[in-house]
Amino acid sequence: MDMDKLRHAAEVLKGGGLVAFPTETVYGLGADALNETAVRGIFEAKGRPSDNPLIVHISDKNDVDCLVKEIPSEAGLLMDEFWPGPLTLVMYKSPAVPSIISAGLDTVAIRMPSHPVAAALIRESGLPIAAPSANTSGRPSPTIVRHVIEDLSGRVDIIIDAGPANVGLESTVLDVTVTPPLILRPGGITREQLEGVIHGVGIDPALSARHSGNLKPKSPGMKYRHYSPKAEMILIVGGLQDVVGKIRNLAVDYRDKGRTVGILATEQTKEYYRDFKVISSGDRQRPETIASNLFRYLREFDSMGVDLILAEGIESVGIGLAVMNRMSKAAGYNIIKA
Repeated sequence: MDMDKLRHAAEVLKGGGLVAFPTETVYGLGADALNETAVRGIFEAKGRPSDNPLIVHISDKNDVDCLVKEIPSEAGLLMDEFWPGPLTLVMYKSPAVPSIISAGLDTVAIRMPSHPVAAALIRESGLPIAAPSANTSGRPSPTIVRHVIEDLSGRVDIIIDAGPANVGLESTVLDVTVTPPLILRPGGITREQLEGVIHGVGIDPALSARHSGNLKPKSPGMKYRHYSPKAEMILIVGGLQDVVGKIRNLAVDYRDKGRTVGILATEQTKEYYRDFKVISSGDRQRPETIASNLFRYLREFDSMGVDLILAEGIESVGIGLAVMNRMSKAAGYNIIKA
């Protein structure tokens, strides 16, 4: 870690600039969360809709006090267990938080990243940092710096390279202003892990289907098209043998129609698709490997020139819930049951 460069980046943030930096989940695009003009620059650089709220990143649990009206007891327990880490908590915001951060809502989403570079940058700046993923709006989130550069070169002041993000999916967002607390976005901390600390964790119904245009999202990733490759994508779900058979049939049909087909498979199934452009997203027995690779490989299909991606679904348990949430959105909810 080059502290001189981090101090320079921290000065840029204090001056109202934009810095793309690594976290353990994905790369983020940061600005001073208390500077409305700086935060507006995030929306402009990403082409992000203004009603899509941002997450505020901190480096010390005590920093929460000035950002919220109160810390619910359940939030305190979760902070003690999972911070620093990939868990974002939604609480009622204090007057110090600009309305642009929360898209006009009375809540604010806060997390404390565990990545040493992110933590050092926030600490050096002395500021809470608003930071969505460092990509243009709607694209797969960047987990390596090359993807940040592809999307945001020339739109931000500094891009910090610290290698690949290891989680690969954005943080879990949990709303602790309601009873029971609701997962608004599944991510690196699973429902099962949360329920090991607090009793009863719900899942927002909006996660299970495409929602209407009048939804006012309390979390990033709830309303708009997200995580999408340039190619059309179809997600196929069901029993594994049925899924493999369905994908093979679809791939042949679409190839015969002149489409360039890519198949997002797994280690267990990649050999069934040798006649096509195939990428293994990871090991079904270790879904965290699929999570860490997903966004990178969706972008890889773009570089391979495919115009259709057929993707295998996985079981929606543990971190698989987050994987399937991202895949469903990447496919625009174009889902086929095998």
